[in-house]
Amino acid sequence: MSELEPRLPAAAQTHRIRRMAGRDPHEEHRVATPLELLFDLTFVVAFGIAANEFAHLLADNHVGAGLIAFSFAAFAICWAWINFAWFASAYDTDDWIYRLMTMLQMVGVIVLALGIPAAFASIEHGGPVGNKVMVAGYIVMRIALVGQWLRAATQDPSRRSACLTYAAAVTIAQIGWAASLFVHASLPVAFCIVVVLIGIELMGPFLAETRMGGTPWHAHHITERYSLLTIIALGEGVVGTVASVSAVVGAQGWSYDAIFVAVAGIGLTFGMWWTYFLMPGSDLLHVHRERSFFFGYFHIVTFGAIVATGAGLHAAAYYIEHHSELGSIETVLAVAVPVAAYIVSVYILYAWLMRTVDPFHLLLLVLTAAVLGIAVWLAASGISMANCLLVVTLAPMVTVVGYETLGHRHAAADLARSLGLD
Repeated sequence: MSELEPRLPAAAQTHRIRRMAGRDPHEEHRVATPLELLFDLTFVVAFGIAANEFAHLLADNHVGAGLIAFSFAAFAICWAWINFAWFASAYDTDDWIYRLMTMLQMVGVIVLALGIPAAFASIEHGGPVGNKVMVAGYIVMRIALVGQWLRAATQDPSRRSACLTYAAAVTIAQIGWAASLFVHASLPVAFCIVVVLIGIELMGPFLAETRMGGTPWHAHHITERYSLLTIIALGEGVVGTVASVSAVVGAQGWSYDAIFVAVAGIGLTFGMWWTYFLMPGSDLLHVHRERSFFFGYFHIVTFGAIVATGAGLHAAAYYIEHHSELGSIETVLAVAVPVAAYIVSVYILYAWLMRTVDPFHLLLLVLTAAVLGIAVWLAASGISMANCLLVVTLAPMVTVVGYETLGHRHAAADLARSLGLD
C-alpha cells in the first residue's frame, strides 16, 4: 500500500492488489494484524514440539544431546519468525498476493516443526543430523519471502537496493540449504554448514539496513510483535505447569505438592512476563533505529530460554511420575538454568538499548543468582522438588520488586538520557 493511499475501515476493505511501496514508519496506532497473529499460531506448534522433545531428552538424562538439539531447533524457529516479522513491518500490503504468500510461509513453518523430532533423535543417537525435513520447510518459507522481497524491489524503487540485497542473500543461502539436503553430515559438519549459511543470510539485513538505505519498518509495531512472541513462548510455561500438576495429581491426588507445583509454574511464568515488559523498547528503537539489529537477533536467546523453562517444568512432571533419570537437583537445575539465562538476556537487552550498565542491575542479578543457588542447595539438602520450584519462582520477582521500588527511577532517567530529553 502506498504511504499516500488512505486506509479504509476493516469492514470496508477489499484485498485487491496494492502497490508494495512500504508502510509509513511513523504511522500512528500501528498494531499487529490478524494475519500476523494467525501466522504466529504455527510457532505455537513449533515451540511446543521443541519443548516436548527437549523434556524427553532431559528426562532420559541425555542433557548434552538435548541442549544441542534444542539450541538448533530454537534457533531455526526464531530465525524463521524474525525474518517474516521485519518484512511484514515494512511491507505488509494485506492484499491477496501477500496473504497467499504468507500462507505458503505458514506451510513451511509447519513442515519445519514436523522435522524437529527427527533432528532430536539423530543428535541423541549420534548419527548424521536428520534435519532434512526441517531444512525443506525452511526453504519453502524463504522462497516465499524471496518473492516478497522481489515484489518490494519492483514496486518501491527508492528502496530497491535494500530489497534486492535481502533477496540476493536469502537466495544464495537457499541454494546452500538445498545442497545440504544431499549431505549426510555429522554434527560438527552440520554446525559448520549452519554457521556459514546463516552468516550469508545475516549479511542481507546488515548490508541492507546499514549500507543500502534500509527498509521502513515500524518501531512500535516491531516491539509489539516481539512482545506477542514472548507471550507465545511463555505459553510453554503454562503447558509445563499443567503437565507437572497433572503428574502430581495422578501420582498422589490433590496435595500440598500439587498446589506448590501449580503456584510455582504459574508464578514463574507470570514473573518472567512481568520482567520482560519492564523493558522499554519502542520509543528507543524509533529514535535509535541503528540499535535494532542486536535487539532483533539477540531475542533468539530470550525466546529460547523461555521455551527451555517450559521444557524444564515438563521434565519436572516426568520426575514426579518417576519416569525420569534425573535426580531432584538436576530437575531443579533444568528449570533454574534457563530462568537464569532468560533474566540475564533481559538485562543485556536493556543495557544495549539504553547504552548503559546500571550498578543497581548488577545487584539485582547477584540477588537473583543467590535465589537460584538457594533453590539448588535446598534440593541437595533433601527438600522436595516442588518446594524448590517455589524458590525458583522468586528469581524473576527479584527484578520485579527491584524495579517497582527503585529501578523505575533509574529506568526513567536512562530513558530520558537516551532519548535526549534530560
